[in-house]
Amino acid sequence: MQEFQVHILAADRTFYDGPCVSLTVPTSDGELGILAHHSPIIAAVQPGTLRYQAPGCEAQLAAVSPGMVKVENNEVLVLVDSAERPEEIDAARAQREADEALEALLQKKSLQEYQVAQGTLARALNRLRVKSNYTGKH
Repeated sequence: MQEFQVHILAADRTFYDGPCVSLTVPTSDGELGILAHHSPIIAAVQPGTLRYQAPGCEAQLAAVSPGMVKVENNEVLVLVDSAERPEEIDAARAQREADEALEALLQKKSLQEYQVAQGTLARALNRLRVKSNYTGKH
């Protein structure tokens, strides 16, 4: 398969920077699949599972939070608030965060607090989903 360059940057670190043969990014319109020589695009990244495959390697998973993806000149830039490999996710902590966010949603609070709780719940549930889909082979 043909390769393209990928830069996956989280707010606190470079998550992955190197060659790639396929990339799938969760967007507001569904999953965006990217292969070499993809047409230029800019899209919003939604909390979800990002998948990428480096040449000669198995596909890797990551739980990502909101951000953006830009494809141009056979190069992809993914900027997200956070990106975590399944083995980095603490399932117990993510479950606590989900439970706390759900409780906050059930309480009568301001619109801003409600929206923050919604985002926290989405991120926590996504982290749990990625962790549960991880087989430990990667």
